[in-house]
Amino acid sequence: MAYDLQKASMWKRISAFLFDGIMLGILAVLFAWGLSALLGYDGYSQTVKESYERYGQEYQVDLRMSLTEYEALSPEEAKRVDEAFAALNADVKALRAHQMMLQLSVLIVSLGFFFAYLVWEFFIPLKLGDGQTVGKKIFGLGLMKTDGTRVHGPTLFIRSILGKYTIETMIPVLIILMIYWGTIGVVGPIVIGLILLTEALVMIFTHTNSLIHDLLANTVAIDWASQRIFETPEEVAAFKAQIAADAAEREKNS
Repeated sequence: MAYDLQKASMWKRISAFLFDGIMLGILAVLFAWGLSALLGYDGYSQTVKESYERYGQEYQVDLRMSLTEYEALSPEEAKRVDEAFAALNADVKALRAHQMMLQLSVLIVSLGFFFAYLVWEFFIPLKLGDGQTVGKKIFGLGLMKTDGTRVHGPTLFIRSILGKYTIETMIPVLIILMIYWGTIGVVGPIVIGLILLTEALVMIFTHTNSLIHDLLANTVAIDWASQRIFETPEEVAAFKAQIAADAAEREKNS
């Protein structure tokens, strides 16, 4: 096993990333589905749906029309739509159900991804060792710290939860939700674009071709079969000293 950094090939990293991403997505959906049932999201959703249908029928309008469709209405039709929305907003039960839907959407999505990352990117690598997810295990990859030592729990937590979950996943996801709800303007896409640009620049200009989560945790993806990993920095220092001593001895005897 080599001491020098044996970087994982880009194709293996991409393959492992795609496999892990698909499995993590499936886990996130399953967790979100369970949380949705536990927190009663469908009940609030049904209340909102029924309220829209009721006031839509009462005022003979479609309350789910787009802004473009609304702007194309005649003054009389627009007035009926405004009156329907005013009645809907005055309905305390419907308003509370709508607010609960928005709050639960954020909570369910956040916790769904959190539990998925906790299982797939933290607990499983702890069990398999050397930071290996199932995808990394399949494609012969692993992790080590940039100083050549083995990764442990705190490092994996920083990498998976602070880096991958918080910065690289939840910030873009929450911005996308706000864009969908119409609560954020052009700033949202700009922030997502800046995150993607930063990721690309970090990968291009770091000698380890790392991403943000690796920079935060001081880790690097390696070819697991060929990379020598040490337990402590002291072992690294001792090994380097031994190499230097052996080189000096060979030079002396030559």
